[in-house]
Amino acid sequence: MNVVKPIKSVDDLVKAGLVAPADRATLEEVAARYAVALTPAISKLIDRADPDDPIARQFVPDAAELTIAPEERADPIGDHAHSPVEGIVHRYPDRILLKAVHVCPVYCRFCFRREMVGPQGLGTLDAAAMQAAFDYIRGHEEIWEVILTGGDPLVLSPRRLGEIMEALAGVAHVKIIRFHTRVPVVDPEKIDAALIAALKASGKTVYVALHANHPRELTPEARAACGRLVDAGIAMVSQSVLLKGVNDDPDVLAMLMRAFVETRVKPYYLHHPDLAPGTSHFRVTIEAGQEIVAALRGRISGLCQPAYILDIPGGHGKAVVTGSAIRATGDGCYSVTDYRGGEHSYPPAG
Repeated sequence: MNVVKPIKSVDDLVKAGLVAPADRATLEEVAARYAVALTPAISKLIDRADPDDPIARQFVPDAAELTIAPEERADPIGDHAHSPVEGIVHRYPDRILLKAVHVCPVYCRFCFRREMVGPQGLGTLDAAAMQAAFDYIRGHEEIWEVILTGGDPLVLSPRRLGEIMEALAGVAHVKIIRFHTRVPVVDPEKIDAALIAALKASGKTVYVALHANHPRELTPEARAACGRLVDAGIAMVSQSVLLKGVNDDPDVLAMLMRAFVETRVKPYYLHHPDLAPGTSHFRVTIEAGQEIVAALRGRISGLCQPAYILDIPGGHGKAVVTGSAIRATGDGCYSVTDYRGGEHSYPPAG
């Protein structure tokens, strides 16, 4: 029986038939800057005969990543500007991000935190940093929701996850704990009884936000993994990114959103691509995105409709792209109003 191993280097990609040997030198440049990893579940999903395979496009490095557009930035949604202590991002009053770990089982080529994640990224919070993060949460009674992200928090062992949940269980004002993850799709076997038990916390409601961008990612194994979470009482929502060459088509998006609902995952966010370095080949225009999302109306059930949102560069929060918060100002530029009423240019100048 052939054992499919994780792919963690350009050499591995060549051996797996996912890139041509002639492209090795250029892709080594990409890999030196942005981490590479594919799980066996993802590697097996890729159609080697299709040069435009939408799964490969998400995970296999591309020479286009070496092209940095003027509007791109290392911290496109302003995490650093709202980080009062290491590992915490406090952008909105009632919720915080807790970035306990900065590694992932796979590395998306469009990742907005690609400068921070990976083996050479910001790493995992040590005991002292984690304690400082918990102290911050305990000291801010306005925090109603803690969102574990990173990196992918479900790469942590059940023991480590259990320790985090035990600490949060002791914070009375925290009511909701949310995990943002790709694990049920990219490593479905990891969603076992021990991990599920570790996600429970007394007195807290737990959500898992699943990231997937193409209907083929919702394999029978991925659906079963989600089923195990939902059957255990953990609610699930989705998040996806609107990506050129992956899902920038109403029919593909409709299939994806239906697949989520069939899997008992409520469609939540469809993100406009962020201005991360080397990702311009993934970005659709705001106008194109609005047209694609408008085409979903009436085509699929209301249960299947996600909110199409833009994270305003600079850390100003999210805006609904189909609403009054965004208006065209000409030449592909927009004025975006944040939740406080402030106005910002998109794309930002300089």
